[in-house]
Amino acid sequence: MKNLFSSLNDAEIDWLDRFLLDRIDEDADTEGKDEGVLDISELDGFFTALVSGPVMIQPSRWLPVVWGDFEPTWESTENFENVISLMIRHMNGIAATLMEQPEDFEPMFLERELEGKIYPIVDEWCEGYMRGVALAADSWNAGGRQMSIMLTPIQAFSSETEWRAHDMSTDAEIEHIRNAITPNVREIHAWWLARRDDPVPSSVPAHRAEPRVGRNDPCPCGSGKKYKKCCLH
Repeated sequence: MKNLFSSLNDAEIDWLDRFLLDRIDEDADTEGKDEGVLDISELDGFFTALVSGPVMIQPSRWLPVVWGDFEPTWESTENFENVISLMIRHMNGIAATLMEQPEDFEPMFLERELEGKIYPIVDEWCEGYMRGVALAADSWNAGGRQMSIMLTPIQAFSSETEWRAHDMSTDAEIEHIRNAITPNVREIHAWWLARRDDPVPSSVPAHRAEPRVGRNDPCPCGSGKKYKKCCLH
């Protein structure tokens, strides 16, 4: 049996990232369809929400979100098990860090270098987190106003608010919102951890109202490159 509690090494993280990016053929018809989780950053955000929330979500419910409308065709059972074991190990690693050393937890944000300066790209991570929240929307809503406030910086960098944070008038304002994500994520985990024995409403998944940018669509930054070749990497 595979050890599902060992952390992924850099090579495994890179492999899983490339698998998620390339699992849909460039010629596939993606118009109006859900492409699922785009990359390791979005998967990291998605899993962080799942292990942080008020209820446990079984793989039978979260795997379809990862695949979207494009579940892979597996060459063998072993191939499927290898991919799933990498995902489970990554999820378990996130859960262990948040439980045992929450001060060490850091979201797996992407980075982009521009004119010699490194800029964090948080949108995909936040999108993944909100996908995880949506899987148990009613249960998360039971957190009321306090939970809504803690989720605000994450939502601000997601399609749920049409990436509202990017409409701020200055870079300093955007950075202020972005810097609130990590401490809020740690606080959210601790908040629900203290309340998971409380009764919560049954989970009702939420659905995306509008399709987001696809991995093979032109990048919205205007570079002319495909999204997966530009702002994702």
